Amino acid sequence: MSAPYVIRGSVSLPEAELMWRFSRSSGPGGQHVNTSDSQVELRFDLGRTTALPPVWKERALERLAGRLTDGVVTVRASEHRSQWRNRETAAVRLASLLAEATAPPPKPRRATRIPRGINERRLRQKKQRGDTKRGRSGRDWH
Repeated sequence: MSAPYVIRGSVSLPEAELMWRFSRSSGPGGQHVNTSDSQVELRFDLGRTTALPPVWKERALERLAGRLTDGVVTVRASEHRSQWRNRETAAVRLASLLAEATAPPPKPRRATRIPRGINERRLRQKKQRGDTKRGRSGRDWH
């Protein structure tokens, strides 16, 4: 990998905890595709990692529960012809997935009232539009 992939702040993906697997890709490559293992599968053991703070880890385990297999999150990449670019893509994808999963929950929305003037203006415009449409009917023409 070219650089440590930052999840958020000073927390990044530890190279030692990443498990890589390579296989033949079904993607682009021409004659080259039959000889090279360009598809990349990146696995990260979220259940056993020590790189994430406990609160983040708990949050990620909860949010990614549907994607986990025995506490391991897997990301695949096979868009590029080169294994190196697929490795980069998979690592960036995993980092962004973990960043999203460990993000703090959004602040609750504060309920606000719609100003009376806005509501009145809306109703006035609806009435005006209805009058315009009513004026188009040819009922009163003799």
